[in-house]
Amino acid sequence: MIKVLFVCHGNICRSPMAEFIMKDMVKRKGLEDEFFIASAATSSEEIWNKVGNPVYPPAREELARHGISCEGKRAVQLQKSDYDKYDHLIGMEQQNIRNMLRILGSDPQGKLSLLMDYTDRPGDISDPWYTNNFSRTYEDVSEGCCGLLEHIEQTYHSL
Repeated sequence: MIKVLFVCHGNICRSPMAEFIMKDMVKRKGLEDEFFIASAATSSEEIWNKVGNPVYPPAREELARHGISCEGKRAVQLQKSDYDKYDHLIGMEQQNIRNMLRILGSDPQGKLSLLMDYTDRPGDISDPWYTNNFSRTYEDVSEGCCGLLEHIEQTYHSL
């Protein structure tokens, strides 16, 4: 089983969008039994009394426009132990990578990358919390997930 963890700052916009877009993509390909896909935050800002906030309404609405549900998802924070649990830890922007390394300590197996590195447009995915452009975030995340899935399929020839 291939385990993928998407990570952003608060785990209420970009990383849950990536989690559920990727789950939808692998389901459409009939590969859902080959993957475990989740998402997490580098901060605890969206977690109160150990209970995470749900996906931010405009992000949830953007997913719904594309027929994707994120029902029940709540923010969780990245833990050091996640490094050993996942094969791929995917950040949305360079600041996420820096914070991931702060939490994880290091990346000796080269598991960390940016989602857009799997596209022809490497770089950061803007945080829609600040830009309010959830459709653009959806497009960028979809493009990144498509490239990541293609990379995984080429890497793990048994899929």
